[in-house]
Amino acid sequence: MRLVSNSWVDGDRIPARFAAGRRDGQGVGFSDNLSPHLAWSEIPQGTQSFALICHDFDVPSRGDDVNKADREVPEDLPRVDFFHWVMVDLPATLRSLAEGEFSRGFTARGKSGPATLHGARHGLNDYTGWFAGDKDMGGQYFGYDGPFPPFNDSLVHHYVFTLYALNVARAPVEGAFTGAQVRQAIYPHVLAEATYSGTYTLNPRLIG
Repeated sequence: MRLVSNSWVDGDRIPARFAAGRRDGQGVGFSDNLSPHLAWSEIPQGTQSFALICHDFDVPSRGDDVNKADREVPEDLPRVDFFHWVMVDLPATLRSLAEGEFSRGFTARGKSGPATLHGARHGLNDYTGWFAGDKDMGGQYFGYDGPFPPFNDSLVHHYVFTLYALNVARAPVEGAFTGAQVRQAIYPHVLAEATYSGTYTLNPRLIG
């Protein structure tokens, strides 16, 4: 199976319009947060649906130094996954997602879900946990919300979009499911998978 995009070149820096955060005159702020174009081909026989996950595997495991102007997040700090997009039940006949089709702008308290376009279902992304307890931003964040890495991180972050071809029409998850739950639930049903990636940073030292 093959996954492509015309939003940026595989492995290159993700344009700011697809990110949740960008640098501005005041430092950093919210960006256009457009969901990217994705298209796929070479589908295995027996595919009944697709699942899509986007995750960043460079997220600091501790927040002590995050977004502090007087220091950087250490490069050797252990890193964890942060899920930016979780979607299941994309129909087997579908072959592409248009740029901006699932997200245009950042929605305080999160986009609605789980029901979404094409009869698919969105899971929660990890901004749900990031904003938990925030009186203005706290809520359930369904669907796509793009990169907004710490502005002082010493590492450039990597974002991986993974499309899975499944042998079931409905993924075995219910309710407000997470990326980790989808990974575990679909594992026995994966016929093939393909990835497309990009990088992003808000650290002026790394932008160059």
